[in-house]
Amino acid sequence: MNAPFQSTDAAASSDPRLPLQLLIAAPRGFCAGVDRAIEIVERALEKYGAPVYVRHEIVHNRYVVESLKAKGAIFVEELDEVPTDAPVVFSAHGVPKSVPAEAERRNMMYVDATCPLVSKVHRQAERQIEKGQHILFIGHEGHPEVIGTMGQVPEGQITLVETVEDVAKLPFTRDDKLSFLTQTTLSVDDTRELVEALRERYPQIVGPKAEDICYATSNRQAAVKKIAPASDLVLVIGAPNSSNSLRLVEVSERLGTDARLIQRADEIDPSWLEGVGTLGLTAGASAPEKLVREVVDRLSEWRAVSEETIMAAEENMIFKLPRQLTD
Repeated sequence: MNAPFQSTDAAASSDPRLPLQLLIAAPRGFCAGVDRAIEIVERALEKYGAPVYVRHEIVHNRYVVESLKAKGAIFVEELDEVPTDAPVVFSAHGVPKSVPAEAERRNMMYVDATCPLVSKVHRQAERQIEKGQHILFIGHEGHPEVIGTMGQVPEGQITLVETVEDVAKLPFTRDDKLSFLTQTTLSVDDTRELVEALRERYPQIVGPKAEDICYATSNRQAAVKKIAPASDLVLVIGAPNSSNSLRLVEVSERLGTDARLIQRADEIDPSWLEGVGTLGLTAGASAPEKLVREVVDRLSEWRAVSEETIMAAEENMIFKLPRQLTD
């Protein structure tokens, strides 16, 4: 374990409150794609003035969305809610091809904040279709990223696969030209199991050159794998509709450590800490560091907290902004 970046051991020795060892996962919180998406909305507000419309939540985090609303962003579900003369931003999760096509038909000014790693999957889907392959897409039905990726290819040429049981029900044969892609925010372990099932049933299936699960998702899951075995409980800061945050909860629970998903510190029930001497803490890729510190402060009201950062990987990824916001 790394040396504590903030130690309160001395204070704890004279503190009547019970001690609480806090293992904070690293990396955690914002990834490069989320940073970029938020900056795109902020830059659009600076360049075009308020209001700037955003189709769907720019990222899955209520705190982030409310902060951008306060600056003049208006969040809508569909383009028909956006005035033709107003700028609109597409969320980091990506959108079906029909959405920018509709924006262009209406001569709208739009900025695409799709994470570049999601865009990479979109391009792979197009190439696989060009090669005459039917795509088996591993993902969660209804998730915005899944809707966006499946909307990159003609209807009927991509099939969603969520479970190993789904693989067994697929109607294809070993003579069919098949390929697979995956949602970028899945469980690394679940996805590996699904890919193995697909390869076993369809030895001819073609996959991407590198896995589609993004570096941030993999790194945050690896960090939880480090803190969970040493923790009595793990708290994950993230939204209930955040795929990558939900996967962090699952990773901890699979290792035998209870985990709870919270959006803000005020959701923590003090009773959760009964019998807890070591608490793991992490945050999904859409949760800002401010919320992590908020949780630490709340825990410090009840217990004598000592902190230790557990590092799983270094991250230095930076994605460029769209040219229309930098010219």
